[in-house]
Amino acid sequence: MREIEADGASRPAVCHCLLLETDSDGLILIDTGLGTPDVTTPERTLSPEFLGRAQPVFDLAETALHQIRRLGHEASDVRHIVLTHLDLDHAGGLPDFPDARVHLMDAEHRTALASTGRHPEDRIRYRPAQWAHHPNWVTYTPQRGESWYGFDTVRPLENIDAEVFLVPLAGHTPGHTAVAVHDTDHWLLHCGDAYYFHTEVDPDNPHGHPALTLLEEATEVDRPLRIANHARLRELVRLHGAEVEVFSSHDPWEYARYAGA
Repeated sequence: MREIEADGASRPAVCHCLLLETDSDGLILIDTGLGTPDVTTPERTLSPEFLGRAQPVFDLAETALHQIRRLGHEASDVRHIVLTHLDLDHAGGLPDFPDARVHLMDAEHRTALASTGRHPEDRIRYRPAQWAHHPNWVTYTPQRGESWYGFDTVRPLENIDAEVFLVPLAGHTPGHTAVAVHDTDHWLLHCGDAYYFHTEVDPDNPHGHPALTLLEEATEVDRPLRIANHARLRELVRLHGAEVEVFSSHDPWEYARYAGA
């Protein structure tokens, strides 16, 4: 998407997904990015404000569906989708996987599917065309009891053997959640849009990116909660950074660590 400049360099912003290959639960896709309909008919599924703000590159090869096919799988192999939230750049691929169970927080589901959103950003971020195929929703509410590294309202995914937890981090949207995945000897924490730039969760020198901070503020629904979650994530990195890898959806420098770019 739009180029981001930092420390004398620039990279295109991303909205990446995480694909899990499990022993008994098939493929689990965390977020879907923009999907095939968004690439072929963006005027139908994407808002003009988003197109101007993000300036996405429309390339079918970049969609989750086509990348999964390149790995030798089919759409039907994706049995579960886990959404950090229902913003259009995270949920656009839902129609590409119509048979998958879609796991998300109940507050996000209710807000997005309401006939009218109360927040001015709702008209931009939530696009009903992306779920017009009536996905098989599985919704969750935060419940105290399950604890994960100090986060005490986490929810394991229902009827799934893989260790995948929803870690509620609202503020960007009402039901925004991070997704924790146990990967052999450590954890991955896909933080979605809980933060936009890696220095925001730096425990030693926390600071934002000027342009991205403005975007975060424009799209938030609860600023105190969003900022408080930054502090919680910094504490997680400070205390457990060797055990938990933390990353967000849009930061291209974080993405480059995994893509080898």
